[in-house]
Amino acid sequence: MIIKLSEIKEILKATVINGDDQLDKSVIAGGSADLMDDVLSAVANNGVLLTGLVNEHVIRTAQLSGVAGIVFVRGKKPDEQTINLAKKNNLPLLLTRYSLFVASGRLYMNGLRGFDGSW
Repeated sequence: MIIKLSEIKEILKATVINGDDQLDKSVIAGGSADLMDDVLSAVANNGVLLTGLVNEHVIRTAQLSGVAGIVFVRGKKPDEQTINLAKKNNLPLLLTRYSLFVASGRLYMNGLRGFDGSW
């Protein structure tokens, strides 16, 4: 099932940190990881990444993987330097108070599936 970032925002009761103008992006699958090596080993193109990490490494990994957007969980907000890197690369960032487990489950219950054989 393909869903829009705007739908993910609603499902996760998320706020947009960056990319209000990109919420119409389509997402084909999702994955949850705090180990960026797991993201790099997955086919994450046009997917959404849910993570509790809030550093620049997450943005760089998302760029390399072709991620459509990142959702930071547990209410964790990245610093300005990380947000600016996302802005520079047109990468939408969302923030939810849900845990990684609950956020992943809510998306799954609403039809979003993970990438086959990956995170």
